[in-house]
Amino acid sequence: MKLDLFDYELPEELIAQTPLKNRSDSRLMVLDKKTGEIEHSVFKNITQYLRPGDCLVLNNTKVLPARLFGIKDETGAKIEVLLLKQLEGDRWETLVKPAKRVKTGTVVRFGDGQLSAVCAEELDHGGRVMDFQYEGIFYEVLNELGKMPLPPYIKEQLEDQDRYQTVYAKEPGSAAAPTAGLHFTEALLKKIEAMGVKIVYITLHVGLGTFRPVNEENIENHDMHAEFYQVSEEAARTIMEVKENGGRVVSVGTTSTRTLETVASAHGGKIAASSGWTDIFIYPGYQYKAIDALITNFHLPKSTLIMMVSALAGRENILHAYETAVKEKYRFFSFGDAMLIK
Repeated sequence: MKLDLFDYELPEELIAQTPLKNRSDSRLMVLDKKTGEIEHSVFKNITQYLRPGDCLVLNNTKVLPARLFGIKDETGAKIEVLLLKQLEGDRWETLVKPAKRVKTGTVVRFGDGQLSAVCAEELDHGGRVMDFQYEGIFYEVLNELGKMPLPPYIKEQLEDQDRYQTVYAKEPGSAAAPTAGLHFTEALLKKIEAMGVKIVYITLHVGLGTFRPVNEENIENHDMHAEFYQVSEEAARTIMEVKENGGRVVSVGTTSTRTLETVASAHGGKIAASSGWTDIFIYPGYQYKAIDALITNFHLPKSTLIMMVSALAGRENILHAYETAVKEKYRFFSFGDAMLIK
C-alpha cells in the first residue's frame, strides 16, 4: 500500500498552536464509519453519542517534563536531551541535540549540578542511551529542571504546563500526551459516568516512535517503535463484561486503541490483564478485534495515525472527513478539535 494514499492538503494556519480556554469547547466531528455521513457538534455534547452500558477507555499515562537543557562537561557546549524510554533503573533511551557532540563517555550536567548524565551508547538518528545520576527522587528533580516536550509543529510557548496533560493523568512515563483525552474535564467525566457509561483506565506510555514520519514508499515496510502498556485485572474484567452485555467499547485515542488491539490480538479477541511492549502497526486491511468506536484528534498527513483511523472507517471516508474539516476550518493536531468515529 502506497504512502501517498494517506496524504492531504492542510493549510498551516489550521494547526492549533494553543489549547482553548475550556477543554470541552473543542469542536467535534462525528463520522459514521459505515455510511461516511458527517455531523458537526461540540465536544461537551459527546454524551449524546454515548449510551448506558458502553465502556469509555482512557489512557492515564502522564507526560514527563522530559526536555532537559544541559552543558557538556568538557567544553561547556549546550546540549538538549529528550527522555524517550526508561530502560532500567536510571538508564534511559534519549534523543540528543546536537548528537555529534555527545559520544560514548560524554558527561552532560543540568541545572546547578542536581542532575548529570553519562552517554553509555550511541544509537541511530541522534539516539543515545544515557545513565543519570542525581540526589533524591528522579521525578522530583525532573519536575524542577525539565520542560514539557511539545510536538515540533507547536511554535508557541505553553503558559500552563498542565494543559498538555489530561485531567486524569496518573502514571508518569510518556514523551507525548495522549491528546484525544485533552478534551475531557472532570465535570464531563462525572456526567458520562452518571449516565451509566463505565469508565476504564489503561496505560500506554507514548514514545516519539508513534509520531516518527513514515519514509517508506510501501507502508508495509515501516518499522514501528515499541511502547510499554499495562491493563489491570479490573480494567480487563470491566471491558469484557461490557462486551458480553452488548455494550460498545469506545476507545479514547490511538494509544488506548493500540493497547486494546494488542491485548485482543494476543488473547483470541478477549481483553485480559497484561503488560508488555507493543509495536503493533494498524493500517487498512486490519480487522479490529477490541474497539467499536474511537474518539481521536485530526492527524498528520502520511502518519501511522491516519493509517490507523483509515483502517477503522475506510480510507475514502477519512480523507473526505479531513477535506471537510479543512473546509470548515477545524483545528488540527495536538491542541486541535476532535473526531468521533462511530
